[in-house]
Amino acid sequence: MGKLSETLALAQERARSLNLAYAGALTPREAWEVLQLAPGAKLVDVRTRAEWDWVGRVPGAVEIEWMRYPGNEPNPHFLAQLRHQVDPEVLVMFLCRSGARSHNAATLATGEGYTNAYNILEGFEGDKDANGHRNKVGGWRHANLPWTQG
Repeated sequence: MGKLSETLALAQERARSLNLAYAGALTPREAWEVLQLAPGAKLVDVRTRAEWDWVGRVPGAVEIEWMRYPGNEPNPHFLAQLRHQVDPEVLVMFLCRSGARSHNAATLATGEGYTNAYNILEGFEGDKDANGHRNKVGGWRHANLPWTQG
């Protein structure tokens, strides 16, 4: 079994053990490996425009707000935007700040026919540390994966 198959099998086992509705759950480092090894795979960043601009971006990510900024209201066009930018047949990985909105996006996408949908655990910034700060415990940036300042 190749590295891509091993990584996806591990993510799929995580999803089964956590009883998740979508195909799998990847760590940020695993998601980066999948992007390198799976031609056509897409990373969909579901954070807000403010987060992209002020916190940072993942180069090459498809950016679709799950919650709209300002106002923090659900994006009523999320599915239409996803369908427009991401083929339901490709492997798609969802990313947010800490893994919660991306979990919801992966769940919704799976229900809409995206059978190869994965959530990226820990998100872009990870969980808060003991002092309430992010980017110190888990996350895309903490793993030193490619990102750019907004």
